[in-house]
Amino acid sequence: MTRWTDMTSAPRGADYASRFAKLEAEGAEVHGEARLCASLVPPGARVLDAGCGTGRVAQWLHRNGYECVGVDVDESMLAEARRAAPEIRWIKADLATLDLAEHVLDETFDLVVCPGNVIPLVAAGTEATVVATLAAALRPGGLLVAGFGLDAAHLPVDEPTVTLADYDAWCADAGLSLRERFATWDGDPYDDGGYAVSVHRR
Repeated sequence: MTRWTDMTSAPRGADYASRFAKLEAEGAEVHGEARLCASLVPPGARVLDAGCGTGRVAQWLHRNGYECVGVDVDESMLAEARRAAPEIRWIKADLATLDLAEHVLDETFDLVVCPGNVIPLVAAGTEATVVATLAAALRPGGLLVAGFGLDAAHLPVDEPTVTLADYDAWCADAGLSLRERFATWDGDPYDDGGYAVSVHRR
């Protein structure tokens, strides 16, 4: 069980999708993650949305010319993603045990993105395995982009579960090097705050 699935047993997909749809209708910027990804790789690039939820990031990228695959452990989230964009491949899997070769003919990607506190919400003790799995999905030169909270104020759990030092070490063990780090998905410089967006290169 991941920390995400431990948080709730009730389906969340419809509520999650409607909340972001309402924000977008009110004029809020809800595509910062996708826009940052688009600034890092050109249209036509293959993107894996790891921990895709309702598929918001993958859908924006797909509409803008990217080839996307989404993976999530939550079936209620994936149901919303499939309803909104049936042309995208959506995979139900735990990132700790994901075998892309079972689902995707060409399982290498130009970019893997983990938005929405994915890394802190995987099952305790599987973080390094998840990072290694995602790194293995990258082509040489590919990018792993992950944004997550580092304190309780930026997480849906009571205590932080991941430090940047740990995350960087897992990435290094998986053959990735830090390219840049931001404080937000808008690309603001990182200032040692409670949220970080890290870009690592294979």
